[in-house]
Amino acid sequence: MKFTDRDVLIDPCNNLDRRAKDYSFPHTQIRGGLTLTLIGLFVLIVGLRPDLFGLDRGLYIGFTQIIMILFGIAFLTIGANSTFNAFWACTNKTLLADVGARTIMTGYVICAFTALADAFGFGTNPPPEVILGTLQSRGVVIGLFVILVGLLMKVRWQTDRQAPLEQEA
Repeated sequence: MKFTDRDVLIDPCNNLDRRAKDYSFPHTQIRGGLTLTLIGLFVLIVGLRPDLFGLDRGLYIGFTQIIMILFGIAFLTIGANSTFNAFWACTNKTLLADVGARTIMTGYVICAFTALADAFGFGTNPPPEVILGTLQSRGVVIGLFVILVGLLMKVRWQTDRQAPLEQEA
């Protein structure tokens, strides 16, 4: 089967010559994922400690800080997930990596719903006075631990670079 130039541009894994197949990782996707991870870390630090950057900080972690923390965790998670996906380029993912992606999403849902429990009406404070309490912060830590387990599931532990990817014609 002969591929057109457009097919090769859409899917970088389709090369016209199988002997010239490149098994390197997509460096642009890795750099983008790591950049997004660093942006997420910065946003998370701004959400947790705004006084480090000269911003006003109250006695408690309020609704705006909770939203900033959740955005930081989201950027961290998306960036790390994108980086780990880059290591699976042009190969089939294992079942463990697919389950890891769902575990990452579940961990973020745990973080979001436990952090916003007061805003949803499940917490101890009524909705006008939303704060991140002790139980909510423990729930966020549990969600972060679940995200970490999911990211460890996505790690490509073994690399087989000798055998090319079998594509069906």
